[in-house]
Amino acid sequence: MEHQPLTHPISAAPVRINRGVSPTTRAWLFLSPSMLFLGVLIAASLLVLRMSVGTKGAEWTGFSLASYAQLLEPYYLKSLLLTLRLALISAVIAVVLAIPVAYTMSRLTSPFARRIFLAAVLLPLLVNLLLQSYGWLVILGPGGMLNQALMGLGLIKRPIMLLYNQNGVLMGLVQTAFPLAVLPIASAMRGVARTYEEAAATLGASRWQVFRQVVLPMSMPGIITGATLVFAYNASSFVVPLLLGGRRVPMLAVMVHDQIAPLMNWPAASAAGVVLIVTTLAIMTLSEFITGRRRRMLEASQ
Repeated sequence: MEHQPLTHPISAAPVRINRGVSPTTRAWLFLSPSMLFLGVLIAASLLVLRMSVGTKGAEWTGFSLASYAQLLEPYYLKSLLLTLRLALISAVIAVVLAIPVAYTMSRLTSPFARRIFLAAVLLPLLVNLLLQSYGWLVILGPGGMLNQALMGLGLIKRPIMLLYNQNGVLMGLVQTAFPLAVLPIASAMRGVARTYEEAAATLGASRWQVFRQVVLPMSMPGIITGATLVFAYNASSFVVPLLLGGRRVPMLAVMVHDQIAPLMNWPAASAAGVVLIVTTLAIMTLSEFITGRRRRMLEASQ
């Protein structure tokens, strides 16, 4: 009588093919929220572009370039040039003021002190822009803190008019956009190794020479980026020129508001917005080209 074996051979387990999501698909899924948001922005921009070639009362059916022709009038050209000039001047002033702050932040060794500096720089971004503008009204008004202080020191005999002119608007633009200049410059200066400064110092360079001939040239991409951010931010500013400049400083964003609110002229407002966007993008493209070229020159020199 034959006995059956007590053990049975174990068959090999079937190999399971891992058919998970490919890395490319995972990347697209990861980017899908951002792509959706960008799609909404692009769709909104196309709608504005379509309204800009419409006519008043027939924004979606009519076709006319009268709104763009209107922007060639001296009043609108003056507004566009004023917007670009104030945005450019505010960018230069903000960068000049941001460079020493950014250099100090990049050279701090204490994490606590670095956080304090960062919090102080970011503070304007945490306060509502409307509240900041009203704060400037309190400071710069005829009976404001600044005039009272100057008169108390005997420097002036009568209040200086700092509101409802370009000087007041310029101060507000610089203050609100100052953090946008500090952060990229500090990041660029933090990337400059201390060894370059030490090598220049050993060759007899003073601290000012090290800063001017070593740190600043190697931080130029960050400086250009900061200036570009401030320029783009202030070119489309609306609250600051409206409150601090009133109707005496007709920046283009204020004119866009005036075309919509009392006149309901959507094609004219859309055309002004398109011109502002195109001009800002052109300047930002030029800045990016200069920044990329400068970065390649620095990488080649290293």
